Amino acid sequence: MGSAHRAHYPCMRLALHERKIMTTAFAALGLAPALVETLTALGYEEPTPIQSQALPALMEGRDVLGQAATGTGKTGAFALPLLQRHVLGKPAGAPVVLVLAPTRELAIQVCEAFHSYGKSSGAVVAPIYGGQEYGRQIRLLQRGVHVVVATPGRALDHIRRGTMDLSNIQAIVLDEADEMLDMGFSDDIDAIIDALPPQHQTALFSATLPPRISAMADKRLTNPLRILIPRERTAEGQAPRVRQTAYVVGRAHREAALGRILDVESPQLAIVFARTRNEVDELAEHLRGRGYSVEPLHGGLDQAQRDRVMKRARASQVDVIVATDVAARGIDIDHLTHVINYGIPASLETYVHRIGRTGRAGREGVAITLMEPREHRLLRNIEGLTKAKIEVRSVPTATDVRARRLDMTRAALREAILAGELDRFRVVIETLAEEFDPMDVAAAAIKLAHEATSGGADDDVEIPSATSFDRPRRDAKPRGEWQPRSGGERSEFKPREGAPRRGRDEGMVRIFIGAGREAGVRPADLVGAIANEAGIAARKIGAIEIADRFSLVEVDGPVANVVIDALRGTTIKGRQITVRRDQPKRAAGPGPRE
Repeated sequence: MGSAHRAHYPCMRLALHERKIMTTAFAALGLAPALVETLTALGYEEPTPIQSQALPALMEGRDVLGQAATGTGKTGAFALPLLQRHVLGKPAGAPVVLVLAPTRELAIQVCEAFHSYGKSSGAVVAPIYGGQEYGRQIRLLQRGVHVVVATPGRALDHIRRGTMDLSNIQAIVLDEADEMLDMGFSDDIDAIIDALPPQHQTALFSATLPPRISAMADKRLTNPLRILIPRERTAEGQAPRVRQTAYVVGRAHREAALGRILDVESPQLAIVFARTRNEVDELAEHLRGRGYSVEPLHGGLDQAQRDRVMKRARASQVDVIVATDVAARGIDIDHLTHVINYGIPASLETYVHRIGRTGRAGREGVAITLMEPREHRLLRNIEGLTKAKIEVRSVPTATDVRARRLDMTRAALREAILAGELDRFRVVIETLAEEFDPMDVAAAAIKLAHEATSGGADDDVEIPSATSFDRPRRDAKPRGEWQPRSGGERSEFKPREGAPRRGRDEGMVRIFIGAGREAGVRPADLVGAIANEAGIAARKIGAIEIADRFSLVEVDGPVANVVIDALRGTTIKGRQITVRRDQPKRAAGPGPRE
């Protein structure tokens, strides 16, 4: 449940009639009094639309396929009814509910939600995810639990080790299913579901429903209730709530461009979406250097660190949050004004998902995308999906930034004058006025105030920007193309003849990974594994070649050992893999290697 459904003043006691309304709203859905009391104590006012439809169906034992955007209460939609149907009044033992989530960050969030809702009812919930020692998790499972919330890879590891008993599972939830498939967990999910008792309840929740999700639902759900919560639309005749803008800028200048855009936009709170953990940290450091209060948010943070970030953000102590998509799941902050894509998102659905975080409750929001000139077709696709024109602007110049900062200084001085309480400073003015022109004294004071809030080492750097890119150059040629292997799979990127290619002679190291096409490995699986497990930026990953039984991935030399260490012990497509530096003479399938 999003914060929009919480009481605005949680420290105030709710009036008796307010409590009665809240109790009636949830009780009318058939929710048990113990859970209703817990929700009232937590400050929830009424069910969200997806909760109103999902709760009765799941409490009856039906399968559910639900689609709704972030912040609509999906976790409560499955946690509350499954606690009531399978947990209340039952002793802890072998788990009865299994929830699969794509990342440890989301698994922890879901686990905490189950714990909050079921705490007064004695529910025991276990988070099971990678990065935590097996012994601790095994002891937790042996003591007895009701609910396990797990990432697919670690859940499958426990199943194969025989340390997680699934014989009593009565319900499974696939949370953020689209994200799990994007991260290559399809085979793991199939293996886990095949290990469950034949008779069990299944719920699948997702922000989007691409064909792969629909296929999974057809295969795994029995006569499900299909719930589609449409995105909130702007009423006819009203101005769009989200102003969408794009800046076309080369990769080498993106950091500087982002700083200038923030300077000119002056957001109350902005979320900048980056692709990798490293990119998040680098951007956060850069923006701090420009004087912004910045907090990073990614899977490398523990829950206490995440809670601190969110507490500061809700207290308006943060200007910018730099985050990865998964780490930002569930964020719902009323005063979020800007969403910034630091590069075109991986999918059109992701773009819509991101910008939906702002422009809520009747306020105008701003969605900004930094993109490269070659990505113009993707921008047109986004316009087609959102049915909204995206204005393409030039990156603000140093002059634009200085003018904006002067405007802000002027506004701050005006507020200070209107607020009064200036008497203790008048003596300074009077003393200096005896020696200098009062206008010069005022100008010097403004200069000091202005410089104290100005910064940015790149203010005088010229940043090339392109806004007219609808028609590509006639002589433009693609730098390369995907060459299909057997079965038409796009498994190797072949640069066009004469195109520059990064190779090991430029500091790249080739890594051997003992899984290939026969295991269903795709380039996206390898990139996802390296980026998530090793925290390596995508720009440090070079050519990928996939053979029948193994794959070869080029990475920057300095991070090669980090990647190898991170991938050892990791599962890809449900199996543990061999990872090592490649032997120079190894062939990548039939024919000589280049």
